[in-house]
Amino acid sequence: MALLMGLNGCANGIKGGDYLNREPAFVIEEFFQGEIKAWGIIQDRRGKIITRFEADIIGTWDGNNGTLDETFTYLESGENQKRIWKITKNDELNYTGTAGDIIGEATGKQYGNAVNWVYSMDVPVGSRKVRLKFDDWLWSMDKKVAINRSYLKKFGVTVAEITLFLQQQ
Repeated sequence: MALLMGLNGCANGIKGGDYLNREPAFVIEEFFQGEIKAWGIIQDRRGKIITRFEADIIGTWDGNNGTLDETFTYLESGENQKRIWKITKNDELNYTGTAGDIIGEATGKQYGNAVNWVYSMDVPVGSRKVRLKFDDWLWSMDKKVAINRSYLKKFGVTVAEITLFLQQQ
């Protein structure tokens, strides 16, 4: 069982270095400036779609400090969720971020046309909350479109995945 869990934990071992020379570069403060529309799905560990959602994001930047105001609408339930990220660009490649429902501080790193965000969040599962680690990877398709894959992990094992398509408006 331990070997199986270890293999599963490595299955999505994306390496940022693989994207260093790919274009167009994913510059967070350029992509997340203004209005962005997003569409996504959440899948359980077996690949079954749990829910679909849309998101409206408004990004603003003042120097190295940005705000992402996100509103999610879950299509099956009609429920809305709000998250406001405060992001700081620490240097040319490294970012940190906080939001009300994020545990501690998120860290982000830019690798050519990819960005990796890592953070933890308490996620509602039925009547309780489960702390999950998020391993988010965003790739620029062009200057106006990006794809995000999030791997949600518990004890290093991927328990759910999110696929999100983002488009500047």
